Amino acid sequence: MSAPARQESAVAAAVAAARTLGLAVEEPRVLYDVFSVVVHLAPSPVVARVPTVLGRTVLADRSAQLRQMRLELQATAWLAGTGFPCVRPAHPEPLQAGGHASTLWELVDQLPDPVGEAESGAVVARLHAALATCPVDLDWLVPLDPSVPDGIVQLADTRPGHVTADDVERALAEWAVLEPWATDPTVHAAVFPDVPVQPVHGDAPFYNVIVTADGVLSSDFEHVGLGPREWDVAGVPAGVRAGYDGAAAELGLPGLDLQVLALCERGRLLQLLAVFPLADAVPGMVDALEPLVAGWRDSPPLTDLRTPLT
Repeated sequence: MSAPARQESAVAAAVAAARTLGLAVEEPRVLYDVFSVVVHLAPSPVVARVPTVLGRTVLADRSAQLRQMRLELQATAWLAGTGFPCVRPAHPEPLQAGGHASTLWELVDQLPDPVGEAESGAVVARLHAALATCPVDLDWLVPLDPSVPDGIVQLADTRPGHVTADDVERALAEWAVLEPWATDPTVHAAVFPDVPVQPVHGDAPFYNVIVTADGVLSSDFEHVGLGPREWDVAGVPAGVRAGYDGAAAELGLPGLDLQVLALCERGRLLQLLAVFPLADAVPGMVDALEPLVAGWRDSPPLTDLRTPLT
């Protein structure tokens, strides 16, 4: 499906789903279109997020997608209820229409002001402190799901000009090492007994923020789950890391474990490699991923969870 057709389908689905709830939708307006189409359902003060660029394992298991959406809505509703600044759900359940699943969120007035690196890192630390007591029964390391190995095996056929057979072999070998830890929290507890786990955002929380007149709001909790705090800090710029460390110390959070951080960074790299088969659907994604692939090739391979990568 072409990008315009995909967007049109997502908008139609969002409108249809919203109208089942009695929302007035007269002039839907697309705010954002990358992996999801985000639509203001004007004149209602509600935004729909419709995931559209999805791996085939996600498409094959709608029940799992809906489960994670429910967990996202529950976690963000709880977080907002504590007073933490985040985008609030506008409806407690995911919706389905037109072959798409979607979630609804309260519209906020976004300002174009950038967030400095130090402040965005501090936002993540404050988010971790707030999420630590979240009672929602979340899944473990949500981004490292079956779409990762499935995406890797597709690389040789879908990206022959960018990824070699040797790259695929290495990536699958690294996933075989990482998978027990990535999919089972008891493995983490056994290998890293001194590294705590808790609810984490799951997807670049330093970046997924919205600036408003009332302050910075955390957003896009699609991958919220259990994991080490290191997951949310993997691969961040140095200024973000400094802001995180400073705020975390003030909040009394434990220091980050460098080996677990390195494992999280390798997991993120494999996750991004697995997205490569979908890159043609996202403008600019190929150019963004190429240097990451080159850096991964030049790095030492992951051969054991306990082998230092730093």
